[in-house]
Amino acid sequence: MNSFELNKILGALLGAVFVIFSVSLLSDAIFSAPAPATPGYAIEVAEDAGHGGAQEEAAPESIAPLLASADASKGEAIFKRCQACHTVDDGGANKVGPNLWEIVDRPIASHEGFSYSASMKEFSEGGSKLWTYENLDHFLISPKGFMPGTAMAFAGLKKIDDRANLIAFLRQHAATPAALPEASAEGGSDAAAAPAEGGASEEAPAEEAPAQEAPAEESPAPEGQGTAN
Repeated sequence: MNSFELNKILGALLGAVFVIFSVSLLSDAIFSAPAPATPGYAIEVAEDAGHGGAQEEAAPESIAPLLASADASKGEAIFKRCQACHTVDDGGANKVGPNLWEIVDRPIASHEGFSYSASMKEFSEGGSKLWTYENLDHFLISPKGFMPGTAMAFAGLKKIDDRANLIAFLRQHAATPAALPEASAEGGSDAAAAPAEGGASEEAPAEEAPAQEAPAEESPAPEGQGTAN
C-alpha cells in the first residue's frame, strides 16, 4: 500500500471522528438537562376546606318523625328481601340471621340459640344496648359501615322512607309493640319513648332515647348473613 492510499484512509478516519465529536457536542447543547436543585418531584395537594367536613356534615336524619305515619304494608314488601336470612314470626327459627320477633328494644346480640359475630357482641356491651328505633335505622343504612366486622352482608337501605316502613313492619311483630318515639315540637330528634306494656325485660324504649343511641349495626334486615338480633 503506497503512502497516498494510507493518507486517504487516515483522512477518512479523522473526518469520521470529527463528525461524531461535532454531533455529540451539538446534541449536548440542544438536549441539555441540568440537574434540579432539589431531587424529586413536588406534588401539590389541595387543602381540605376543613378537617372531616364531608364526613361530619351528613349526620343521619332522625327516623322518629316518620314512624307514626310509616306504612307497615310497604315494609312487609321490603322484608321479602330479608326472608332468605330472617324469620319474623313468634317462635320462628334462626336462619342465616336470627329470628326478629320483638326485635324493637330487644337487647342487642341476645336472641337465644344464635351465634353472633364478635363485633356484634362487643357492640352490645353485654346486652346493655338495645335495638332502639334509631339503632335499627342506623344499622339498616349500612351494616358494615356502622359496625365493621359484622357478618351481615347487606348493602343497606338508603331511602329513609323504606327504612321507616320496614321498621314499622318489624314493630308489629311483637306481643306488645314498643311505644313509638315522640318527635320534638321543633321537628328535631325524638324524645324518649315510654316503656312498652307487658313486654319482656328487653323492651325498654324509655331507657333508650333513639336519638342518643350510637348506631347499632346488626340489622334485622335483609340479605346477607344475619347479625341482627
